[in-house]
Amino acid sequence: MVEIELDGKKVEVPPGSMVMDAANKLGTYIPHFCYHKKLSIAANCRMCLVEVEKAPKPLPACATPVTPGMIVRSHSDKAVQAQKSVMEFLLINHPLDCPICDQGGECQLQDLAVGYGKSNSRYAEEKRVVAPKEAGPLISMEEMSRCIQCTRCVRFGQEVAGVMEFGMVGRGEHSEITTFVGKSVDSEVSGNMIDLCPVGALTSKPFRYSARPWELQRRRSVSPHDSLGSNLIVQVKGGKVMRVLPLENETINECWISDKDRFSYEALDNAARLVNPMIKQDGKWIDIDWQTALEYVAHGLRNIRHEHGAGSIAAVGTAHSTVEELFLLQKAMRGFGVENVDFRLRQSDFALDGTVVPSLGMPIAELSNLQRVLVVGSFLRKDHPLAATRLRAAVKSGAKLSIVHGSHDDNLIPTANRLIAAPSDWLAALSEIAVAVASAKGIAAPAGFDNVEAGDAAKGIAATLVVDNAADLPGAVLLGNAVSHHPQASKLHAVAQWIAEQTGAKFGYFVEAANTVGGYLVNATSPNAAKLFAEPKKAYVLLNAEPELDAANPQQAVKALQGAEMVVVMSAFKHGMDYADVLLPISPFSETAGTFVNCEGRAQSFNGTVKPLGETRPAWKVLRVLGNLLGLQGFDYENSESIRDEALGKGVMEHGDKLNNTARLAPSAAAYGSGDGLERLADVPIYFADAIARRSEPLLRTADAQAPLATISAKLAERIGVKAGDVVTVSQGTGSVNLAAAIDTRLPAHVVRVAAAHQLTSVLGDMFGPISITKAPAGAGEGQ
Repeated sequence: MVEIELDGKKVEVPPGSMVMDAANKLGTYIPHFCYHKKLSIAANCRMCLVEVEKAPKPLPACATPVTPGMIVRSHSDKAVQAQKSVMEFLLINHPLDCPICDQGGECQLQDLAVGYGKSNSRYAEEKRVVAPKEAGPLISMEEMSRCIQCTRCVRFGQEVAGVMEFGMVGRGEHSEITTFVGKSVDSEVSGNMIDLCPVGALTSKPFRYSARPWELQRRRSVSPHDSLGSNLIVQVKGGKVMRVLPLENETINECWISDKDRFSYEALDNAARLVNPMIKQDGKWIDIDWQTALEYVAHGLRNIRHEHGAGSIAAVGTAHSTVEELFLLQKAMRGFGVENVDFRLRQSDFALDGTVVPSLGMPIAELSNLQRVLVVGSFLRKDHPLAATRLRAAVKSGAKLSIVHGSHDDNLIPTANRLIAAPSDWLAALSEIAVAVASAKGIAAPAGFDNVEAGDAAKGIAATLVVDNAADLPGAVLLGNAVSHHPQASKLHAVAQWIAEQTGAKFGYFVEAANTVGGYLVNATSPNAAKLFAEPKKAYVLLNAEPELDAANPQQAVKALQGAEMVVVMSAFKHGMDYADVLLPISPFSETAGTFVNCEGRAQSFNGTVKPLGETRPAWKVLRVLGNLLGLQGFDYENSESIRDEALGKGVMEHGDKLNNTARLAPSAAAYGSGDGLERLADVPIYFADAIARRSEPLLRTADAQAPLATISAKLAERIGVKAGDVVTVSQGTGSVNLAAAIDTRLPAHVVRVAAAHQLTSVLGDMFGPISITKAPAGAGEGQ
């Protein structure tokens, strides 16, 4: 440790630290613009100039390394005069438009100008003007004249997002931040650049001119989207969510959030919202009151149970529902004698039920410190944007990342090894890696692996995983959403688990959604999960679920729903109008109290941030009343906390002891298939993964929300006579759709990549399985 004196106080910091680090440790504020604790040092704003004894001139605190015995004064006359001079320079060209600036009231430049600026300027020349730029539907660059070239946005793109979408052109007073020619900003974490901008140059396009910061009430919440459980600040005005910002939590989301977390709020108050209970009569939808709606549901469920038995009823939730909602759903259904309750709609292999309760298997923060990582079956950047930023940081620190997947997606992370194989060959790929690990360690491979021969890619992956000092080089084998959805999920799990055990690596799942772990903890699972739609039921109760978009086989799900006598849709949005009988408006995360359990097993409770819209009610209240109307005991809850305490145990917010990634399944080997038939690889696009995101208009205008493509290999394209942009007909089972073709030279030859969870592809079948593709007839359009 190095001891220095700062403003008369002694402080110790590690060697290599900067004066700014010492100031932060002491809690001493040094004014700055370009410095940010998560970004590299640029030292280009010079606002943090301090006086260092024996130095001939002031030095920037952010870029001056500490030396033993150094004496620093951050508020001496010399330092303050230097800081004021810098402020004068920064304001030479800055426009005087604070009254109309969206950043007004939360602007770093505005705040520091009060303390370090003058009331008049010695510079009377005309201020420079920078032309507005177009950066896409999320970030506004209309007032780039305000930019002070701190380059925080540029460095964030390079260092955190992994893609340089902003850069600086020109020199001197002609310097300006711009996008690449003709390009928009498409990173899934781009909105963080709005937060980083210390002036009003980069602002939120959806929020622009809608409210002033001092008019907004700030309330804490938790993201309802991916499994990280990012902490949010929801800003409210007049009973409406106006903006969502990150709440810093170093152990979960650091100081970032994904664009899905940030901009999905736009769906909370739009025309798609369901605001009144509705019932279908003579083929027409009419508004009714809650009492009538719930009595109709209770009466219908009683009749169907009486006529067809409790086995003819199923309740389907999603992992975007809260702990309280899923707990009451399964409690009400099981109290009514119904065992068909599940939330794992995209899953197709349930062989591990009863033993595995999946989780990350480590604290989220440890992702940043890993040195050896194998990720299997994950569209990493789009499925888990902030987990990807942590792995990106780990690789920058020397980690070796290996990937086994069905496509060569660019995760914007330097990758040591890739093994790209068709989904049906993932087990064969892992079998190779297992054999390579056994060979590298000089141990026996699992029984039945004798005929497996490891290829170069498998040997490369094994070499990064097998190290002598495993305890000093933390490693992990992590399974992605595509493994959870895979028809051989249990076999993939068994081999991956063996690889992790032999290499001394942690083993876990990224897990799919905000409350996947919570769904397991409250037992919202059924031994009949695979048959929920495969064996059509007479009645379905849907909680936040849109099976045509959320199910592993939407074709099968829709057929079952259309054939049911009664379908009850509990949702915040209007959907299922063609197969539903009752629509019950329930609150999204912003209008209800609840709990999500994230991928590491951490339960995070939150309160509603605004009042429910129209006649919307929190789902736990609806299920409580429904339980009473069905004549069930134990449905007298006063608040969501009492439900949470019953579901998870009072006062217990960490649930690592209840989670288990260890299966009792022996690894089984597989050989590569012949590749004769075509098979589908289905990703879930980032902005179509859940009901809220897929209705947010700004997100739907991004590049990631464009209509799905049918991506095929160059070999397959040549075989069927198709070039990029041609319309092709993709068929599965009884459904087919016309899509534009894209060609990926790195895709396995017999794989057709077609996204799931989109309205266009909802007519297709299994996410993984046989598929056919032909060139569409002349004149055929997309989506037909």
